[in-house]
Amino acid sequence: MARYTGPKTKIARKFGEAIFGDDKSFEKRNYPPGQHGNNRRRGKKSEYAIQLMEKQKAKYTYGILERQFSNMFKKATRAQGITGEVLLQLCESRLDNVVFRMGIAPSRRAARQFVSHRHITVNGELVNIPSYQLKAGDVVGVREKSKSLQAIQDSLANSSSVYEWITWNNETKQGTFVSVPGRIQIPENINEQFIVELYSK
Repeated sequence: MARYTGPKTKIARKFGEAIFGDDKSFEKRNYPPGQHGNNRRRGKKSEYAIQLMEKQKAKYTYGILERQFSNMFKKATRAQGITGEVLLQLCESRLDNVVFRMGIAPSRRAARQFVSHRHITVNGELVNIPSYQLKAGDVVGVREKSKSLQAIQDSLANSSSVYEWITWNNETKQGTFVSVPGRIQIPENINEQFIVELYSK
């Protein structure tokens, strides 16, 4: 399965945000990458450049490549509701994202790996497709044989995030995707309207 495997800090510096989570290297050098670093004078970005940056930020944040992201946008345009908001809701409804939000994995990249390596179940059935779209009421859990995995235990022990649209039971290692989150419930700093404008050209 294709995915971005390049340097994370360099990408985070490009956007000026730690979009992959806590990053000590980014904290030390939170200015754009390049030979001249933060001394370089940068001209005003064009409207297109701003829109493209926002799309790239969303793709890197959720770990989605161009074709998949484009297909999700087409799906969002066909759905009822505000296109940009629906697009982010589709991103948030991905299995790898929900595994990350539940605290089973410390990052979306790790969540993708847990799903691919068959550690995760949906409604009691093994699912190894990170892009699997969850529906309200779906129960996501850690496979019985995987509950003792140190990486999962460590992640759950260090997790402190709470989301209104997700429940989690640490005893059973299961959680429920209660509902698709509203835009106000999605914490990512993404201007989805810029993405809509870019694709609408």
